[in-house]
Amino acid sequence: MLLTMEDVEHVARLARLRLSPDELEHMRDQLSKILDHFQMLQQIDVSAVPPTAQVTDLINVMREDEVRPSLPREQALANAPEQQDGMFRVRAIFEEAS
Repeated sequence: MLLTMEDVEHVARLARLRLSPDELEHMRDQLSKILDHFQMLQQIDVSAVPPTAQVTDLINVMREDEVRPSLPREQALANAPEQQDGMFRVRAIFEEAS
């Protein structure tokens, strides 16, 4: 399945990539080959394979969430560029709704 240059340019825009014409052509070839492989995979009969969410026998590899001693506040804040009232002070990243 050969992609069009417009398809590749669209994907590059979505990924916020600036590609030269040579790079666009190279990506077109590579992405087309990847899609060809997916088309081959879609032809495989998997009707006898049960749906799976996990292929290993692991059930829960996470430890229990329990309260444990932590650093004293002064030590945790020791290397903070800014602090205020015993807390890390960070630059706001969201605008306030009006």
